[in-house]
Amino acid sequence: MDHKSDPRPDYASPDLHAKGLYIGGAWHPGSGIAVLNPATGQPLAEVPDASEEQALDAVEAAGAAAADWRRTPPRARAEILRRWHQLMLAEAENLARLIALENGKALPDARGEVAYAAEFFRWYAEEAVRIGGEFRQAPSGAHQILVDHDPIGIAVLITPWNFPAAMATRKIGPALAAGCMVILKPASETPLTAYAMARLGAEAGVPPGVVNVITTRRPGPVVSAMLADPRVRKLSFTGSTAVGRGLLAEAAKSVVSASMELGGNAPFLVFDDADLQAALDGAMIAKMRNAGEACTAANRFYVQDGLHDAFVEGLAARMAALKVGPGSDPTTEVGPMITKKAVEKIDQLVSEAVSRGARIVTGGSVAPGEGFYYPPTVLADVPRNAALAHEEIFGPVAPVYRFSTEEEAVALANDTEYGLAAYVYSRDLSRAMRVGKGIESGMIAINRGLMSDPAAPFGGVKQSGLGREGGVTGIHEYLEPKYFAVNF
Repeated sequence: MDHKSDPRPDYASPDLHAKGLYIGGAWHPGSGIAVLNPATGQPLAEVPDASEEQALDAVEAAGAAAADWRRTPPRARAEILRRWHQLMLAEAENLARLIALENGKALPDARGEVAYAAEFFRWYAEEAVRIGGEFRQAPSGAHQILVDHDPIGIAVLITPWNFPAAMATRKIGPALAAGCMVILKPASETPLTAYAMARLGAEAGVPPGVVNVITTRRPGPVVSAMLADPRVRKLSFTGSTAVGRGLLAEAAKSVVSASMELGGNAPFLVFDDADLQAALDGAMIAKMRNAGEACTAANRFYVQDGLHDAFVEGLAARMAALKVGPGSDPTTEVGPMITKKAVEKIDQLVSEAVSRGARIVTGGSVAPGEGFYYPPTVLADVPRNAALAHEEIFGPVAPVYRFSTEEEAVALANDTEYGLAAYVYSRDLSRAMRVGKGIESGMIAINRGLMSDPAAPFGGVKQSGLGREGGVTGIHEYLEPKYFAVNF
């Protein structure tokens, strides 16, 4: 007798992912948080508003799963992550459509995010079986030094709204590979993708309690309650520097290990000997990926005197040609901003710069109509005391500044409290490397507009954070070295 398999759920449906908090492998119904479509400002679904007690229920569920998950062989953990990767690829188009609905990003960007997010599961499926150690003789000759690694324990993961899939997998992947249990608290603006990831994880074989997902309108008290529980030993946060500082202080109360991926203010340097068209290609990627709502987005364009005018003209022409519209529209190239408040902040930064003498080359005014839109904008003759020269814009605005010498370019690039990402364009590789060495930043892209890669360490210096995600080093954020002094 033939048995027809049950049809797969529609992962693009917001209603599917509004079933409740995901704790201990079960859905716990609730309401309280409306998820809006940024293209219209209208509700898509409603998800639960977790209390401190429910957050501690998630800690309890993670604690109950701890012993078995820690004992699970690395190869078995790897196979679960590999299946999760495959399921994400199978549902890639539906996940992209879900992201486009709740986040607003254009479908091409959403598809790129899903592919990028899935790759973290594949990478850490491979890293799970490669956790190394040490064995050597003490310099005195008195004993042997043996170093092993233990999972750090329960990890609280806090992710932002701008990359709702990738920011989750970049943390979940290494945590599970290391043998840790996680409680994911996604941003309340884009929680549906996080719940979709939990559903796929269960399908991939993640045991109950190993991955828990909660949403809340009161992140401060809820996160504080979890950090105060002695079973929670790790905090990983991606978001603003201001919030990160507060979380570091909270984690310090219980001496919880903290990883912080915080704000950015990326400079984009173009030297006279750069390939102009390549620099413009890279500028469009570095600025307009996710409509500029990215911590690695180029925030300050410094162009040497000889190419400055041509670069401004070329960038403005490309930005003006982009089609703005709902992220779910297949023809859209630039979707809406995440909230009305985000649009107001961008508009305020642009207006302040213009009041100080900046010249609008294209865009520069809020689009009328429904939804949270801001047009692709290029500003020239921007004074260096304008607020947008020092604040993260997080939108489709490209302010262009002029420089004359290499030394001036490096000084301008470093004139910020942030140090996450930077971009350098020059045909002279020795110059590009020299400039890159001089820039205070955790990541440097040379003649490239895209630097993020699951196989590379992602993170910044100064006020841009602590620790690294991705690459070989990422799994060590979730491991504690254990030293044995051994006599044979």
